[in-house]
Amino acid sequence: MNTRTKHAAEAHGDVGFSPGARNRLTRHDLARFPGDTLLDRIGRAVCHVGRLPRKELFEAWEVARRVRRWCRGGRVIDVAGGHGLLAHLMLLLDDSSADAIVVDPAPALSGAALHQALVEEWPRLRDRVTVRAEDLQRVRLEPTDLLVSSHACGALTDRILDAAIAVNAPVAALPCCHDLTQCDAGPLGGWLDGPMAVDAMRAVRLASHGYRVRTQTIPRAITPKNRLLIGTPRL
Repeated sequence: MNTRTKHAAEAHGDVGFSPGARNRLTRHDLARFPGDTLLDRIGRAVCHVGRLPRKELFEAWEVARRVRRWCRGGRVIDVAGGHGLLAHLMLLLDDSSADAIVVDPAPALSGAALHQALVEEWPRLRDRVTVRAEDLQRVRLEPTDLLVSSHACGALTDRILDAAIAVNAPVAALPCCHDLTQCDAGPLGGWLDGPMAVDAMRAVRLASHGYRVRTQTIPRAITPKNRLLIGTPRL
C-alpha cells in the first residue's frame, strides 16, 4: 500500500482500516478523512452519500491518478462506470477535459446522490458528467476521447480496447473476472496463469496497433485484480 492510499487507514491510529473492504463508507467514517488533500475531500463527500463501498473509492482514485499521468484532456468515457466516481475523479485531476460520460447499461442508483455531493464540493463539475444507460457500441467515439474503466469484467476489456483501436483513441482499463472461455490467452498459457496470459495478449494487441503501452499495478491491498493497462496512440 503506498503513502497516498494508506494515509486514511492511519488516521487516528486506525491501522486496521482496509482500503479493499466492501463496507460502505458512511458519516461514521468521516474522521478517517480529516485533511485537506484531494483524496480526503473526495472521501468525505463519499461518506456523506453513504452508499459506496470503501474499495470503490480507493480503486477509482488509484486508477484515475495513474491514468492522468499519461493521458491529459479529452472527453472521458467511463465504461461500466456504475456510480460514476471514476469519471468525476478524471475531471477533478485534469480540468482540461470538458466533460465525461458514464456509459453503463445499468447505472448505479447511487450515481445521482454521488454527483450532487461532489458538485456541492466542486461546483465546476455541474453539468459536466452525464449518464447513458446503454452499451458502449451505441456511443459515437472520437479520436480525442479517453476511454477508461475500473470494472472491465471478462470480455468487456476486449470490447473497450476494440472500440478505442477503431478510432485510435487513448484507453485505460483495470481488467477483472477473466473469462478464459472468451478471452484470448494466446500461446502464453504454458508459462503464465490464464488471467496474466490474457492481459499480456491485450498489451501486445495494443502495441501491434501502434499504441504506446504502459503496464502498471494499483496496490493489491485494494484488489488482487490490480493490473492497469494504459494505451496511448503514437500518432
